[in-house]
Amino acid sequence: MTPRHALAATLLLLLAPVCACSTGPALENQGEITAPPGDSKHLTIGSAGFTESDLLAQMYALLLAGAGYSTKVISVTNREIYEPALESGQIDVVPEYAATFADWLNAKENGADAAPAGSPGLAVTMKALRALAAPRGLTVLDPGHAVDQNAFAVTSAYATEHHLKSLSDLGRSGLPVRLAAGDECVQRPYCAPGLKKTYGIDVTRVDPKGVGTTQAKEAVRSGRDQMVLTTTTDATLDEFGLVLLADDKHLQNADYLVPVVNRSRAGSAGVRTALGKLNTVLTTGDLARMNEQVDSWRRLPEDVARAYVRSHRLVPGG
Repeated sequence: MTPRHALAATLLLLLAPVCACSTGPALENQGEITAPPGDSKHLTIGSAGFTESDLLAQMYALLLAGAGYSTKVISVTNREIYEPALESGQIDVVPEYAATFADWLNAKENGADAAPAGSPGLAVTMKALRALAAPRGLTVLDPGHAVDQNAFAVTSAYATEHHLKSLSDLGRSGLPVRLAAGDECVQRPYCAPGLKKTYGIDVTRVDPKGVGTTQAKEAVRSGRDQMVLTTTTDATLDEFGLVLLADDKHLQNADYLVPVVNRSRAGSAGVRTALGKLNTVLTTGDLARMNEQVDSWRRLPEDVARAYVRSHRLVPGG
């Protein structure tokens, strides 16, 4: 077995399926970046493994299936794994966040100390993101109206006790903070390093419990950790007695949702048109409500996604 095939085999073991809408594609080598956009009829959609990403991946699968594509959804919880798989064609489509993905590709290309590529401005961010993605054989499709930002929450009791309304307040307090977040938070500029640099927050440890997961929020509610990394579309904060601290110095960029595709397999007008239908209807509020249905009502992401696309008549028979 060659090293290349060994890597492919390892990735296949890591990419555990969460839904099979139909049979998935055979793995193919990525074509030359200068090649025409491809239009494989068998597409694999990747999810980053948290509720919102699962919902988006399921909606992408339904939209593409409605346009005549055979689709499969797989869950990969680490961008360090799924982005190379996207470049190689083992994954064809992923939902991403414009500024965050631009910064991630920029750091990968130019080093961890590179100046951020993302910004609060959508046009500037998209220009930078597409310039970084294209040499890797990736095409970034158009964003819609929905935007999600990373956010940080503490318990309401903790906020009241220490008079906290913003991240600046927390920094000025000098309180040591254990942060429940994804393991990537240790290095991501919007997370632990940014909290320290921008706000002077004393992050003593990152507790690797994921982004906005039940386990992460429970760790904060129980007092094991003091703060949790979540998102502005998290609809379950009240259940855990949590409140968001205002990002008053704008550490976070406006992260619009964008589909990113492997150009040689899914760069066609057919894919662009199918996924573009979501841009006409999906809002940030819609995402929050769908997240709530999964996280609070315990509905399956595929069921919530199906109900949404059908109610908005985005697929045949909807």
